[in-house]
Amino acid sequence: MENQVPVLFFMIIVLVFSSSFASEQHYTSAVGDPGMRRDGLRVAFEGWNFCNEVGKEAPDMGSPRAADCFDFSSSSLKHRVTEADNKLGVGKPFPGLSPEALNNTDLYAVEKELYLGSLCEVQDNPNPWQFWMVMLKNGNYDSRSGLCPENGKKVGPFKPGRFPCFGDGCMNQPLLYHQPTDFFGKDKIRGGFNGTYDLGSIRDGIDGISFFEVVWEKRVGVGSWVFSHKLKTSKKYPWLMLYLRADATKGFSGGYHYDTRGMMKTLPESPNFKVTITLDVKQGGGPKSQFYLIDIGSCWKNNGAPCDGDVLTDVTRYSEMIINPETPAWCSPNNLINCPPFHIDPNNKKIYRNDTANFPYSAYHYYCAPGNAKHLEKPVSLCDPYSNPHAQELVQLLPHPIWAEYGYPTKQGEGWVGDPRTWELDVGGLSSRLYFYQDPGTTPAKRIWTSIDMGTEIYISDKDEMAEWTLSDFDVLLKSPTL
Repeated sequence: MENQVPVLFFMIIVLVFSSSFASEQHYTSAVGDPGMRRDGLRVAFEGWNFCNEVGKEAPDMGSPRAADCFDFSSSSLKHRVTEADNKLGVGKPFPGLSPEALNNTDLYAVEKELYLGSLCEVQDNPNPWQFWMVMLKNGNYDSRSGLCPENGKKVGPFKPGRFPCFGDGCMNQPLLYHQPTDFFGKDKIRGGFNGTYDLGSIRDGIDGISFFEVVWEKRVGVGSWVFSHKLKTSKKYPWLMLYLRADATKGFSGGYHYDTRGMMKTLPESPNFKVTITLDVKQGGGPKSQFYLIDIGSCWKNNGAPCDGDVLTDVTRYSEMIINPETPAWCSPNNLINCPPFHIDPNNKKIYRNDTANFPYSAYHYYCAPGNAKHLEKPVSLCDPYSNPHAQELVQLLPHPIWAEYGYPTKQGEGWVGDPRTWELDVGGLSSRLYFYQDPGTTPAKRIWTSIDMGTEIYISDKDEMAEWTLSDFDVLLKSPTL
């Protein structure tokens, strides 16, 4: 018996060590630049109109796709993208451009992104990757233009309604100015994009006009890149969106119906991933700022099959955690139409929305169903049919104790102005339990997420609003298979 004690003790030590080692090896990064720590940065810009297309280029700006990608050495930055590349616009050829895209504004932007991606691409295992993506979107919609499809179907002009538009040209692309990354002081590097939708106004200050800015800065060899964002609305442009995205390196990113480029070399699947990020909100952007601590997007059909580019049957799926404490819960016992049909708690128990004693109404801002779904449970609110190239589904969340197990905010104000935090979010675990519509009797969709982003959507503000925030340490971590 005495001889067995040292053996038992040794076995315990081995088990403890093995468990500790396993926990350290638990996750691997899905992105090409884990935690934003490479000195050689890859970042790109994309401008969208209301229906995630271009429509018309801004004067002398080229197609609204640009990139700032460089390799770093101790004394210099070797840029891979020239300003001539960034100014490419319809009618100007570049390597790989198809004949049908040369004079088609929307197709040109698609292929320009692929071209910029080829210039920025980094070979890696298991796949190459290209860049972080700055996404800017204009919420103005001229319903008389016939530019945006309705749940993927081409429709003609119709009378103006709830969408903002000051008249002809309201769906324009912005003026875009680029400050190429360069040394700033002895050991810092900095670059950025900025601009305005108010054509011809940027050099006269930003009072009374729209404005956006993203500046990236890093100390050489130390820590993470810090991305500083500003977004300002105006009377003419009251609905604007600005995000920093980790997108798929190939295939459809969230909100796209064509091949894209991005940072995620391996796509995360629910429930086996988490997201880490440091966020510091300086200004909130007013009561209509739906600031997303995290926004995830993907695409699958109502029968659970992956999207294949058929805009009539593909459906973009989004889940968004809104941390602006001024955002109310539209979902309530008296407004079941704004709630998902049921909630699934961390123990996989379904709680139906008419269970007023147990359903966590204040955990949901809004739920809306895809407009092409055929077996919806009423009452139901249908998502806006115009703002994506095909039908969409939205699950918008609010801070609530029910999300505590996943590392999300549990009460209003957490992570907001004056409360900077580094978050470790079990995005995979939470997204595996959210309600998304699916046709009865079909095989459940694989919830594989092609876009993960953070930023704000200032939704039809009543006055000029400014949002300002920084983020860093962005990473998407995949759970390793159990040994």
